[in-house]
Amino acid sequence: LVLKSIADVGLVGFPNAGKSSLTGRLTQARPKTAAYPFTTLHPQIGVIEYADDPRRMRRLLLADIPGLIAGANENRGLGHRFLRHIERCSLLLLLIDMAGTDGRDPREDYATLLQELKLHDSALLEKPRLVAANKMDVESARANLAKFKRRYPKVRLVQISCLTGDGLAVLKKELLKQVEAFRRSEKK
Repeated sequence: LVLKSIADVGLVGFPNAGKSSLTGRLTQARPKTAAYPFTTLHPQIGVIEYADDPRRMRRLLLADIPGLIAGANENRGLGHRFLRHIERCSLLLLLIDMAGTDGRDPREDYATLLQELKLHDSALLEKPRLVAANKMDVESARANLAKFKRRYPKVRLVQISCLTGDGLAVLKKELLKQVEAFRRSEKK
């Protein structure tokens, strides 16, 4: 038996973008969180539960993938260990630190993530994906979001704050919508 899918949603982003914090907020998983990079060394799987319809409990598996850095396709950072897991997710959720922590430019982070996925396997760019603009509770995030939207006007994006919880309900609904649409398209 070959494991075809690790999870419905693969959470992709730079170290310290908030992937583990988001996993902890959306699921019962309790991944390690800290203020230094690469606290996640192995994928952490959590279950997102949807109890909106008591007759039908729906669930999605979310994989918190170790942080990606430029050069991951050349096995820098956690390299191929990271990218190998991404191949086995139905939907990619790219978590972008919209506050630009550590002087980072969210637009460049997004471009780098896409480039690393492409260099590993261009088929990854064909997977459905959604962007979660995290840290929207930080003052600099609004200006960065406006710049991001100007550069990437067609990107599907949900604004969130893992710290305050703002936008997480919207994100959960959008994840379910995207995964269910993917499943329907796979059946055709």
